[in-house]
Amino acid sequence: MRMRFLGVGSWALGVLAVAGAAAFAGARQAPQQPAPAPQQPSEIAVVISGDPGTPPRYAIPDFVALNPEAAEVAKTVAQVLWDDLAFEREFYLIPRDTYSTVPAARTADQINFNSWRELGADGVIFGTVQRMGANVRVEVRLFNVRTRQAVFSKEYTGTDANPRLYAHTIADEIHQQQRNLRGVARTRLTFASDRNRERVAGPVENRDVKEIYIADYDGANSRRVTTSRQLNINPSWSPDARAVAYTSYVPVPDIFISYLYRGVRENPTKRQGSNFLPVFSPDGTRMAFMSNRDGNPEIYAMNVDGSGVRRITNHPAGDSSPTWSPTGTQIAFTSDRSGTPQIYIVGADGLNLRRLTNESYADRPTWSPAPFNEIAFAARTGPGYDIKIFDLASGMTRQITFGEGTNESPAYAPNGRHIAFSSTRAGRWQIFTIGRDGRLVKQLTRDGNNTTPAWSN
Repeated sequence: MRMRFLGVGSWALGVLAVAGAAAFAGARQAPQQPAPAPQQPSEIAVVISGDPGTPPRYAIPDFVALNPEAAEVAKTVAQVLWDDLAFEREFYLIPRDTYSTVPAARTADQINFNSWRELGADGVIFGTVQRMGANVRVEVRLFNVRTRQAVFSKEYTGTDANPRLYAHTIADEIHQQQRNLRGVARTRLTFASDRNRERVAGPVENRDVKEIYIADYDGANSRRVTTSRQLNINPSWSPDARAVAYTSYVPVPDIFISYLYRGVRENPTKRQGSNFLPVFSPDGTRMAFMSNRDGNPEIYAMNVDGSGVRRITNHPAGDSSPTWSPTGTQIAFTSDRSGTPQIYIVGADGLNLRRLTNESYADRPTWSPAPFNEIAFAARTGPGYDIKIFDLASGMTRQITFGEGTNESPAYAPNGRHIAFSSTRAGRWQIFTIGRDGRLVKQLTRDGNNTTPAWSN
C-alpha cells in the first residue's frame, strides 16, 4: 500500500510483508521516512474540538465508489473506519443510520455542511474508492464542519487483498493527528484455538488439537499459524510483531518461535526439560519462560537464540507465568510459595523479590505498557475468576470484570487502554476485549474454544 498527502506531498509505505505465501498478505506495513510537508496556513485549526466537556462528534458516511467494481471495498472501508474510531472512545461517532437526512455527496465540493451541522457533527469524513485492476485507490478527507476546511487529507494505493487495512491505517493516523494517541487498529492478537476440531496426531490420549492463530485487533481476518496437530498454547508476540513464541506438546512441552514472514520455526530451548509460557523481553533480545529442567518449575531467561540461559527464581514451590516490565529490568510471575498462588515481582537479575497480591488465588499476570504502571491478573472471586489490576504506585487493586463466567489470561493493548482476555461468559471459551476502566466489553471470537490472547505492538 502506498500513501500520500493529498495536495501536500508524498509518503510511500513499504510493501506489505507476507508469511510463506499469501497467508499473511496485507498484515503489516513499514512506513518510510516522510518527505517534509509545507507549513499549514496558520489560520486553519488542524484539531477539531467539540462542545466544552464533550468529545468531538464525527460522521462517517459511505465512501463513494468511483466505479462499480469498487463498491464493496468502499462499503467495507467506511464501516470498519467507523468501528475503529469508536473503539478508542476519543470521538462520539454519530450512528450511520441517522444520515438519511443529509444529501449524499459524490465529490467533496458537494458536501452539505449545513445539514451535517444540524445533525450535530463537528467533523465529517469524506472518502472515495476507485478500483484499478487488482489495485485500489482510497482517498480520504476529514473536514471541520464549522470552518469547512479539510484538516486531514490522504491518498492510499495498493492491492485489494485486505481492504480493512485501509480503514485501520486511516483510523490510527486520525487518532495520532487529532488526539496525539497511538491507536491500535493495525495491531493484532494471537491466541490458541481448537476451532479446527481435529484430534492430536500420534500415540497419545484422545484429545483435541489446539493451534495458534493470529487475527486483527477486532477478531477479523483470523489466520492459522501452526499446523502441527499437537497441543499448541500460550502464544506471545515479539516486540516487532514479526514472530510468535508458544508452547507445543511434541509430545513433551517445549518452546517454539514461528517467524511469520520468513516461514521459519525455531526451537530455542532444544528439548532441555519441559518448557512453557515464553514471553519476549521489551527489546526483543531475550525471553522469559517457565521450565522444570532442574527438577522444579522455575522462571528462567535466555537469549532468543537459546543461549545465555539464566535461572531467575529458586524456590521449592512452583513459579510460572512470567511477564516483563516495560523497561525489561523486572519480571512479574505467579508463585505458590506462600501456600496459594500469588503475584510476585523480581529483578531480571533474580534479586529484590517482592509479593504483590493477597488474593485467595491469583495467576497469569501481565505488565502494562508505559505510561501506566500496573499489572493485570486473574483472581479467584468465587467459583470462577475475574480480571483485576494492581497499581504499582499506590499498591491498590481494582476489579474490572464481575462474575460473568470465568475470566482469565489478561493481555494489554500496546497503548495500555484496553485488555484482551479469555472468558466463558458466552458459553465456551472465547476472546473478549475490555477497557482498562472496565467498560465496553466486546466479544471477538465465536468458533470453537479460544484462549490465552496476546496483543501485538
